[in-house]
Amino acid sequence: MGSRELPLLSRRQIEGRIALGQSIIIHEQIVLKVDGWLPYHPGGEKAIRHMIGKDATDEINAYHSLEAKQQMAARYRIGRIEGRWENFLPPIQGGKFRPYDECDAGDKNTHTRSDSAGPSRTPSPVFDVDDAGVRRRQLPHQDLPRSSSVSSVSTAAEGEELDAMSYLDAQTKERIDLDIAKYPSLDASTQDLVEQKYRLLIERLQKEGLYDCNYSAYAVETCRYTFFFCMFLLFLKLGWYGTSGIFLGCLWHQLVFTVHDAGHMGITHNFTVDSVIGIVIADFIGGLSVGWWKHNHNVHHIVTNSPEHDPDIQHLPFFAISHRLLGSLRSTFYERIMSYDAFARVFLRYQAYTYYPILTFGRFNLYALSWEYLIRGLGPRKGIAWWHRWLEITGQVFFWYWFGYLVLYKSIPTGWDRFAFIMISHMVTMPLHVQITLSHFAMSTADLGPHESFPQKMLRTTMDVDCPQWLDFFHGGLQFQAIHHLFPRMPRHNLRRTQKLVLEFCTEVGIPYALYGFVDGNKEVIGRFAEVSRQAAVLAKCQQTVAKRGDLIHGH
Repeated sequence: MGSRELPLLSRRQIEGRIALGQSIIIHEQIVLKVDGWLPYHPGGEKAIRHMIGKDATDEINAYHSLEAKQQMAARYRIGRIEGRWENFLPPIQGGKFRPYDECDAGDKNTHTRSDSAGPSRTPSPVFDVDDAGVRRRQLPHQDLPRSSSVSSVSTAAEGEELDAMSYLDAQTKERIDLDIAKYPSLDASTQDLVEQKYRLLIERLQKEGLYDCNYSAYAVETCRYTFFFCMFLLFLKLGWYGTSGIFLGCLWHQLVFTVHDAGHMGITHNFTVDSVIGIVIADFIGGLSVGWWKHNHNVHHIVTNSPEHDPDIQHLPFFAISHRLLGSLRSTFYERIMSYDAFARVFLRYQAYTYYPILTFGRFNLYALSWEYLIRGLGPRKGIAWWHRWLEITGQVFFWYWFGYLVLYKSIPTGWDRFAFIMISHMVTMPLHVQITLSHFAMSTADLGPHESFPQKMLRTTMDVDCPQWLDFFHGGLQFQAIHHLFPRMPRHNLRRTQKLVLEFCTEVGIPYALYGFVDGNKEVIGRFAEVSRQAAVLAKCQQTVAKRGDLIHGH
C-alpha cells in the first residue's frame, strides 16, 4: 500500500488513540502505531515512549539505518497526516489526552493543529508554560485556609519554604529567558526552517561521504590497543603491578571509544556486526554491559539534560546540576523518586570539591549498573536483540575469569598488591568519566516545550570541547558531543571534518555553538556545581526556619 492510499487521520483521531493507550508517533507524515515494536526495540522502550504524540522524523532518521526505517514503516504504519504536525507532550512526560468520540468527527482542524483542543497536557509538578513560553512555578498551597493561629504559623512556615523554591525557580526562569533570547524563536516557522536546514545538512554530509567509516583509522586504534595490552602483560610479568595497572586502565579508557562507536552502529553500520564488536570489547574485555549503556544512552540522546527524564544527569545524592533536583523529582527512567534526603544535603554542599574524587571511582558504579541490568533482564527479550543478554552474561563470566582469577588471584601474589592493582587500573579511567559529563553538566537544563526542534535542543544542551587534532585520540570523539548528538551514527573519525559544516549551519540558523577548551569547560561545570550548592543552602535555611517554627507550634 502506497503512502497516499493510507487513511488520512486527524489530530483528534490520533489524540484519541493515544488516550486509549496506543503508542503513536509521526515519521515523514506517516502515522506509526508502534505498540508491537516496544518489547523488540534494542534500545529499550523508554526512548520510544518519549516520542509518543510527536513528529519523530529527525530522531528516527538520526538513530536508525534505512533498512530499519523501511521495516518499521512497513509493519506499523496505520495512516498519514497532511501539513505541519504540532507535537503533543508525551504521556511519559505528563501529557494528558482526550478520548475521541463521534462528535469530534466534524472537527475542521482535521490534520494538524487544533487551537481549541488545548495542549493535551497537565502542568509539571514544578513548572507550567504560559502563552509566552515562560515557565512559572505553581504554588498550590497559597490559598490554604487559616482556621487557627497554629495553622497560620504552619502555613506561614510552609509558605517560606515555597518562597525559597519560588526564588530558585525565578533564577531558573532567568535562564529560560536567556535561552529564549539567545536561541531562535520557538514559533512554528522558525523551527521549521531550522529543521529544513538540518535535513539539508545531513544530505550534504552523506554526499561528502562523512557517514562512511574510515577503517584505516581503526587500524591505528588497534595498534594503540595492542601496545597498551602488551605493556600491561609485560609489567605484570615483571612484577611491576602498579605500572601494569596503569596500562590496563589506559586500555580500558581507549576501548570505550570504540564501544561507543559500535553502540551507535558507527563502524560497519550493520546492527548485528556492530553489536558483537561492542559486546566483545565492553563485556569480555572491560566487564561492562553495552546493553545497559544503550538502554541508558538512547534515552539520554532523546531527552538530553532533562532533570526528570535524562538518566545521565540523575546522580543524587552525589551531584545535582539543577535546583529542580532539590525537590525530590520522580525519574521517569528509573521509575522512582530521586530523594533529596539527608545524604544528598551533605554531599551536594561539597559537590564542586567531590566531583573529581567521586569520578575517580566511577567504574565501580558501572559494574553495579551492568550487573543489575543483566540480572534483571531489563533489555529486549524478543526480536533481533534477544540473544544479547546471554552473550553479555557469557562475557561477564569470561571477564571475571581472566581479570579476577588469572590476573588478580594467580598472577599477583599479595593482597596489598592486588588492591593497589585494582585501584590504579580503575582510577586511570577517571578522565573518561569527566569527558562523558563535561559536555552536558554546564549546559541548559531548561525544558522549552515539545515544539523545540531536535537540532536546536541538541545544540542548546550540549557543548563541544576544543582541542588540537593530535589530542583527538585522548578524547576519543567525545570532545565533539554536540556534533555527535546531531549525527549519532556518524563515525567519530569524521566528526572533526564535520565541525566546519556544523559551524556554518549554526551561523545560518542563528543557533549558538558552545565550544570550550578543556580547562574552561571544567570551570563551567565546577561553576554550575557551586551555583546549585548555593541554591541548596538557601533552601536549607528556609527548611530550618520551618523546622524551628514547627518546634514552637508543638511547644505551644
